[in-house]
Amino acid sequence: MNPKDTQSPPWVAVLRVTSGNFLEMYDFIVYGLYASFIAATFFPEGDEFASEMKALVTFGAGFLMRPLGAIILGAYIDRKGRRIGLVLTLGLMAWGTLLIAFVPGYAAIGIAAPLLVLVGRLLQGFSAGVELGGVSVYLAEISTPGNKGFYVSFQSASQQIAVVFGALLGTLLTSTLTREQMSDWGWRIPFIVGCLIVPFIFLIRRSLAETGEFLARKERPNVRQILESMVENWQIVVLGTLMVVMTTVSFYMITAYTPTFGKNVLKLPDNQSLLVTVAVGLSNFCWLPIMGAVSDRIGRKPVLVTFTILTILTAYPAMHWLVSNPSFGNLLAVELWLSFLYGSYNGAMVVYLTEIMPVAVRTAGFSLAYSLATALFGGFTPAIATWLIHATQNGAAPAIWLSFAACCGLFAVLMLTRRVQNPVGAVPVPN
Repeated sequence: MNPKDTQSPPWVAVLRVTSGNFLEMYDFIVYGLYASFIAATFFPEGDEFASEMKALVTFGAGFLMRPLGAIILGAYIDRKGRRIGLVLTLGLMAWGTLLIAFVPGYAAIGIAAPLLVLVGRLLQGFSAGVELGGVSVYLAEISTPGNKGFYVSFQSASQQIAVVFGALLGTLLTSTLTREQMSDWGWRIPFIVGCLIVPFIFLIRRSLAETGEFLARKERPNVRQILESMVENWQIVVLGTLMVVMTTVSFYMITAYTPTFGKNVLKLPDNQSLLVTVAVGLSNFCWLPIMGAVSDRIGRKPVLVTFTILTILTAYPAMHWLVSNPSFGNLLAVELWLSFLYGSYNGAMVVYLTEIMPVAVRTAGFSLAYSLATALFGGFTPAIATWLIHATQNGAAPAIWLSFAACCGLFAVLMLTRRVQNPVGAVPVPN
């Protein structure tokens, strides 16, 4: 790290590294926010449910590339460096966004349209597979003593800015354009905005310094050694994946799925659901660093256990009450409660995941666990929630999926705190 970088205030380094994380989440979230318009453009179908399911499954398909990106790009970052890898992921994400923004609709080029959109989603997923891990590890390695949870929480906090920005832009568009204009071309504007942001973020991220901890490491594993380490530590990877399930399912349920739920289940206007999504993003942004700091003081386990249990006990009753009493105010209240549960759990979870992974393969291990959870569970949350409601004819059914995710998180936390007695880099606080 050069002298100029070491003299920079800590918040400058945090801004530089999380800027690309903002774009990664923005690109993912706008697809979920405009799923119904994307379905009409690329997946025309006589059955509205079938068309929407295809669009949501394509949304989830991007997450299937995350484990592959985690292994390949994660190994690259663990060997070549944090900075260069984070610049690479930004470029891959940009190409995926360009495809989705400018591909003509099904009416113009037929089956090629949804296939090209799928390619764009797969590129985004491949890049995102290591983006979260790379950012989290970078923040953990530049954090000051006793504040690792607070620093790492800004990985997730930066995503919430993307949620707020995307939802505010959506609120503006739906307020100024007719539904026909939104369906024809208006939904493309957020993707084009994402493309325009890329050069600015690229300049910011290029100025990143390498972390001192990485530079001090004398031995750096090759891809084969990293894969062997993943096999040797498979139990930690599996438990880490289960721990992330709670985070990824709850996040996509309260952000990407909210506009679809508000429109199709509660029958609320689009702009009301988008305003709730804005509030959720702001709430998440506040709770994540607060609870990350709390976990620095009292330990990770008390926070993680408390908020998984609260989710199990309250998710279904809250959503059942909302479906029985649909209104803007009630949707806002329930989503803010779920935001509190998510932000509190994730504020402690992300830093704990960096601590339980072997140092030499920290990025690859974190990214693989996170990507598997997102690919197998979280990314398909909007589609699963839609299917559950259709299959059960119960508008509160998505809460069953959320409660299952919380059970996975609770089990993993209890097993990990027994198995990993002294997480790497963790501050010695009571469990």
